[in-house]
Amino acid sequence: MKFKGFLFDLDGTLVDSLPAVERAWINWGKRRGIAADEILNFIHGKQAITSLRHFMANHSEEEILREFQLLEAQEAEDTEGVTALPGAQQLLATLDELAIPWAIVTSGTQPVASARRSAAQLPEPDIFITAERVARGKPEPDAYLLGAQQLGLEPEECVVVEDAAAGILSGLAAGCHVIAVNAPANSPRLDEVDMVLTSLEELIINKSEEGVIEAHRKH
Repeated sequence: MKFKGFLFDLDGTLVDSLPAVERAWINWGKRRGIAADEILNFIHGKQAITSLRHFMANHSEEEILREFQLLEAQEAEDTEGVTALPGAQQLLATLDELAIPWAIVTSGTQPVASARRSAAQLPEPDIFITAERVARGKPEPDAYLLGAQQLGLEPEECVVVEDAAAGILSGLAAGCHVIAVNAPANSPRLDEVDMVLTSLEELIINKSEEGVIEAHRKH
């Protein structure tokens, strides 16, 4: 696989925030009388506002936005247990050493995503695409199209790295290469991605003297 830049999802790809995410949503579900399994089977990889609109379809937009603000504040404050996933810090350091451009493209809002990136002690990217910056969240292509544009690259010159089904669909819809990391085996269109990994530790990046960048799976 040859390319010029990386577009990383954050939660579940670079950062293990699962305990914090599930704490926030399970507590929200308890207040609303919604079963935890029902919530957790829907939310991953999607913007919080999208999930709230799904579960609060019969409520006013004003009430949904009020719930969103409360949930956002809780998720931004609760970073207990948030850590970098294996291989994430080393991979980003390698990209910086090789002068390979990269961005974070997340369904999280700026306060939540920034808090989790900081808690995981990951470097701050020059390009940080959060939920506020796109009209349509994943699985629509908007976020990854914007990420590629901000890196000054064409979508097909970028590699999307994702763990969630919604993000994989978003990357494919944008026309990017896609690497799936620890993605659910039943993720739609998983057979169309360029590479399937169980961990970022398996990914090897090389850059030739001519500037050609290649990705390989460690054997």
